[in-house]
Amino acid sequence: MPRSNFIHRSEIYLTAPKFLPLVALYPNLYLVVVKCVFKRILAVCDMSILELTECVGIASAALSGFLFGVKKGCDWLGIFIAAFLTALGGGIMRDTLVSREIYSFTHYAPVTIVLAVSAVAIFAKLYENRDLEGKFLFILTDAIDVISFSIVGAMVALSYNHNVFGVVLIAFCNGVGGGILRDVLLNEVPWFLHTGLYGTISMGVGLIYFVLDGLGLSGVVSVLILLVLGVAFRMMAYYKSWHLPKVEYKK
Repeated sequence: MPRSNFIHRSEIYLTAPKFLPLVALYPNLYLVVVKCVFKRILAVCDMSILELTECVGIASAALSGFLFGVKKGCDWLGIFIAAFLTALGGGIMRDTLVSREIYSFTHYAPVTIVLAVSAVAIFAKLYENRDLEGKFLFILTDAIDVISFSIVGAMVALSYNHNVFGVVLIAFCNGVGGGILRDVLLNEVPWFLHTGLYGTISMGVGLIYFVLDGLGLSGVVSVLILLVLGVAFRMMAYYKSWHLPKVEYKK
């Protein structure tokens, strides 16, 4: 049975401090304010930090998959499948690896989010812009989904008592698995193989979360900081064309 490694709902009914100006006088109070605010958000939504992080990942991945489907010239069904695989494929791989019920098939929220994001994208007529791959919106949504899903994968792996290797692997599969399925279906070389430390960052996020959990720092604030820093690093890696050293083949 998985151990509970997340914030329990009984622990999140806290209210934010009423006197925010005190933050200027006591800098450490800022973290307390942030923590309380996000705990209140989770309480209102009746969600755990795991569920919130996964929803963020699903929404951003669905938009990324939608834009990729448009770029490849798919019809409406193809665009939906691209969004579906990008948003939920990694989670399906994760749940299969840890031998648990597939979350996307036992809860309504994941597919509902994919449908809602696709509907918003259609209403906003994002399909009218064909030059999307290098656009900031496409890169940002893709960065958010890979970091969010990597964190979720690490959380789930730890809840099933996996060691560091299992945590890193499942974080990687959850982070880039959906993109791999999408790229293979649409006859593309998987993105993580040739762009901006994609897979490396995913595994790094899993490793960092494993360390944070070992230090007892796997709460709301730590997850949010890891998410923001991970997205920022991924964006920098893309725009600065950072990559691991390549092995040159000489004929």
